[in-house]
Amino acid sequence: MTDHHHTAVEVEGRPTTGARASLRSPVFWNVGGLFFFYFAIWQLAMTFLSPWLAEEAGMSSGNIGLVFSVIALVAFCLQPFYGYIQDRLGFRKNLLAFVVVCAAFIGPFFAFVFLPIVSFNEVVGAVVGGIYLSLVLNAGVGVVEAFNERTSRANGFEYGHVRLFGSLAGATASLVGGFIWASDPNNIWWAGTFSALLLGVLLFVVRTPRPGDPGYTAISADASGATPKVDGGAVRSLLKNRSFVGFMILMFGTAALYDVFDQQFAIYFAQHATEVADPQVLFSQVVFVQILLEAAVMVVMPFLINKIGAKWGLILFAIVLVVRVLGSAFIVDTEMLIVWRLLAAIEMPLMLISVMKYITRMFDVRISATAYMIGFNMAKAAGVFIFSWVFGRSYDAIGFSSTYVVMGVVVVAVTAVAMVLMRSDRGRPDPGAVSAEQTVNA
Repeated sequence: MTDHHHTAVEVEGRPTTGARASLRSPVFWNVGGLFFFYFAIWQLAMTFLSPWLAEEAGMSSGNIGLVFSVIALVAFCLQPFYGYIQDRLGFRKNLLAFVVVCAAFIGPFFAFVFLPIVSFNEVVGAVVGGIYLSLVLNAGVGVVEAFNERTSRANGFEYGHVRLFGSLAGATASLVGGFIWASDPNNIWWAGTFSALLLGVLLFVVRTPRPGDPGYTAISADASGATPKVDGGAVRSLLKNRSFVGFMILMFGTAALYDVFDQQFAIYFAQHATEVADPQVLFSQVVFVQILLEAAVMVVMPFLINKIGAKWGLILFAIVLVVRVLGSAFIVDTEMLIVWRLLAAIEMPLMLISVMKYITRMFDVRISATAYMIGFNMAKAAGVFIFSWVFGRSYDAIGFSSTYVVMGVVVVAVTAVAMVLMRSDRGRPDPGAVSAEQTVNA
């Protein structure tokens, strides 16, 4: 069986819309806005959830780990359904609208539902909170990424260029979130509700291609723009693909541990940054700088990945992750912990751009959302589910530093296996993009 299953039109030799043309397109800014306000919610939650659970809800590290495990388990269960539904929907917004509605209730949920449940029973609270947050975050993010990646291809944008709005949102949310936290930690969640309302407005007005439009070939099976048939056979063929199996293994042990490592790093940082008045405010400022750097790296990353190939982009991501995890284990002064955190500015663009390009180059483009949901999000969710609880308990049992050493060993092992299984994508074109001329004439 070969790895190259593209049944959509190959567009080798047809350039995507240039950066300047993208900046003139209202759709570019609209999709960028979708990324911005969704990832504002994501960053507020991911930066402040652990310290909020520890300080405001009074939860133990083990139960905080359980929250993240439940988030991942629910996401794991939803991914194949979300992927299949989104591939069937094509460019329709129904599923993304559901995620936005869930996000809009994040403020009321934490104010009126979560805290009373936790005061009754921490484990029950962890389960309920994990289920809800999965709908908004770990399960919801796949819908946002898949919808926006497909819309970007349909309009000839480099995915990395429009995705940098998510990085800008992360930087903004981290900085503003630090001040919100200092005034009242509970307002973090109301800021998320506000972002979700703006996200809903942008989703309502975004224009997506219809059958017959030039960009509709981003999801069609042929040049006619006919609605693609998404069936079980295509999915089964994907699951038997050696490269896809290797890709899943890599995401299980690297993308998952990227998240698990960051889940409680703010707590670890605060333990060592004892010379500053408020470690959480300092940490939010560090994350702000990190994500600004991430946005800058995101601009140039598509060019690097096009040169070295998406497979090697993923391997490089794993190498940087190992350096960051082991560095945090052995060198723990405040300045170096800041440096280790800032390395994430390289990791995230490497991972995101490489994941999307590997999927669209190596597998059937008709089921790109399914490939993304299963290969990336579902595999990652399985890893987060297992590792969040295990390493959450490990933090309590043997400490953060020793746990980080074990994490580093796991990343090295799964990367070695994946390198053997995954075939190279070098020389294979990005499918589904329309030419600049088509976009202008549409």
